[in-house]
Amino acid sequence: MSQDPVTRAQQRENEDPEEAIRPMPLSALLVAVAMVLWAVVYILYTEPLDLSQWGDQRTRAELSGPAPAAPGAAVDGKALFAAQCAACHQATGLGLPGVFPPLDGSEWVQGEPRVLANILLHGITGEITVKGTRYQGAMPSFQQLGDAELAGIASFIRSSWSNKADAVQPELFAKERKASDRTTPFEGEAALKALQQ
Repeated sequence: MSQDPVTRAQQRENEDPEEAIRPMPLSALLVAVAMVLWAVVYILYTEPLDLSQWGDQRTRAELSGPAPAAPGAAVDGKALFAAQCAACHQATGLGLPGVFPPLDGSEWVQGEPRVLANILLHGITGEITVKGTRYQGAMPSFQQLGDAELAGIASFIRSSWSNKADAVQPELFAKERKASDRTTPFEGEAALKALQQ
């Protein structure tokens, strides 16, 4: 007498495994519990994480950034340059070859202060030649900065690295703001050269 095919297939199958057959090893359970207990004790007995010794030794005041300058107070042009300009022109003032022009030794930086003031106030797009190399790109306007801040940046770049030009006064930026109703960047160096005349 033969069995039906379904019954034969069921007889060939193994039983479903159960945890009771092979439970989790006790040693693994003890290790896991010990690690959790150690972590809780470690968290409870360590010092707070807001201490400067856990970071790079800067204080909370240093991390909060420079305070806004009071009217009439000296502006830190170097700090403003680092925050606003160094990403493109680099901290060395050498720029990125073929992408961002150098400020170190630039005829635009060391030349007529009025031209530099207008570059900072309005920005520039298009082609410009710096130290004999042509650059094609765009520099944004920084007119959102105050006159003293712009003068601080201009004075810093005119006297840093190999540049030895005179400082720029905030009054120049105030005068150039009033003298122009420009709302777009200068279109290449030709527009800037027109300012020099």
